[in-house]
Amino acid sequence: MSGEQNAALDDHTVEIWQIIREKLRADFGATAYRYWLEPVGLIGVEAGVARLGAPTRAMRDWVTQHYLDRIQALWHAEDPNVHFVEINIVSGSNAGVAGARRASDTPESRPAQNTSSRDTRRQIQRETQHETQNSRSHGNAAPQTAQYSQKSNGRTAIASMFDDGISAALDPRYTFDNFVIGKPNEFAYAAARRLAEAESVPFNPLFLYGGVGLGKTHLMHAIAWHIRRTQPHRTVIYLSAEKFMYRFIRALRDKNTVDFKDQFRSVDVLMVDDVQFISGKDSTQEEFFHTFNALVDQGRQIIVSADKSPSDLEDIEERLRSRLGSGLVADIHATTYELRLGILESKAERQAVELPQRVMEFLAHKITANVRELEGALNRVIAHSQLVGREISLEMVQDVLHDVLRASERRVSIEEIQKRVAEQFNIKVSDMHSARRARAVARPRQVAMYLSKQLTTHSLPEIGRKFGGRDHTTVMHAVRKIEELHTTDPSLSEDIDLLRRMLEG
Repeated sequence: MSGEQNAALDDHTVEIWQIIREKLRADFGATAYRYWLEPVGLIGVEAGVARLGAPTRAMRDWVTQHYLDRIQALWHAEDPNVHFVEINIVSGSNAGVAGARRASDTPESRPAQNTSSRDTRRQIQRETQHETQNSRSHGNAAPQTAQYSQKSNGRTAIASMFDDGISAALDPRYTFDNFVIGKPNEFAYAAARRLAEAESVPFNPLFLYGGVGLGKTHLMHAIAWHIRRTQPHRTVIYLSAEKFMYRFIRALRDKNTVDFKDQFRSVDVLMVDDVQFISGKDSTQEEFFHTFNALVDQGRQIIVSADKSPSDLEDIEERLRSRLGSGLVADIHATTYELRLGILESKAERQAVELPQRVMEFLAHKITANVRELEGALNRVIAHSQLVGREISLEMVQDVLHDVLRASERRVSIEEIQKRVAEQFNIKVSDMHSARRARAVARPRQVAMYLSKQLTTHSLPEIGRKFGGRDHTTVMHAVRKIEELHTTDPSLSEDIDLLRRMLEG
């Protein structure tokens, strides 16, 4: 614990934390408190942010997901100057600073040593549920607890959604401050920032789309963190489309759809990630459509992300596609060299690691797929340097990342595909960008579009731009046409297989 952190632990702050702990025990019951909340300790308060410490990552994630909103509301009620609560991992004895007795201080408070973690969790859930039922039957529920409904702006909000694990945990690294802005993402960033800072709904929905690892999830987490920090009274739910579908199916199975509808239709901000995963799921799409309409009608904010634009989503009902595209659609393009270099500089600075300029330029040139792969490569280099004690150099990077670099070199560009296809069908590369519609030119162009979709990570609009600025629907038609001919035209199928082998080899 640093001197700065200790200095922030004045008597008043410690007293507030003790009051909050007692309220948490009353709200959630002795069992949940003993296992999950008692080990969490106070670090300090600074600039409107209360910082707590959890002894393990698992405990930090669990408390963040299930109890953080209640802790934040309690703290703001005790001290209006505190607008945000942050939970960090503090190993060893530091985790219980300024707390009451830690769970491990008494034998009766510890889980049995020979009980598996899964059995322990089930036992905790059973005991917690039992305590909740008892408190309900005796009328002992505290107002505005996470187990009961609470009034907000003249309406009923189901506050138990966080305790039930509906909202996924937010990654503390994914904030606006940590987002590196460049031409490919500046519009999406500006839209996300505007929405997060607005007190009313500026556009509905905000639809973010782009390839894997380009920053969609980062922006969604950043919006949620900003709203929770600056407008703690607003209820924010973030989850994947897959989890939305899972919870809906479970509600159908349990014949409990009324609670499901109440939970999702009473939030202020609903954020659904990777909405393409409900493609072909008719019942889930219908429920999402009605949830969407209910929230929009009430003036609540919806934010959605996908790997394609609304019009490109396959097996999605037309009415839902129309709704998704009715607000602001912001795409995130593939990274540029300048953006990748900026990301590397930012990551190295945050990790307090000195990276030679030659190394950063080399990585920015070589690893072009997405930000996630770039960050993974950087983390691997830093870890190798720290664990082995080897100085970071260009030679060291080439040695450590030999497999990543080899895979990256095998990636095909759209330009290379166009060149190979033009050679195979004996046409000019310029014909790929021309407006000529003669079959001798149009068919090879369609083959090139098809291979670009199959062998690169570019989106349909990006591919269209590489073929003379064509619309994404043209690319979609080309892909479907070649897929059909691939099975019915043996000669063309042979040409395509040959081109694929040459390009991938």
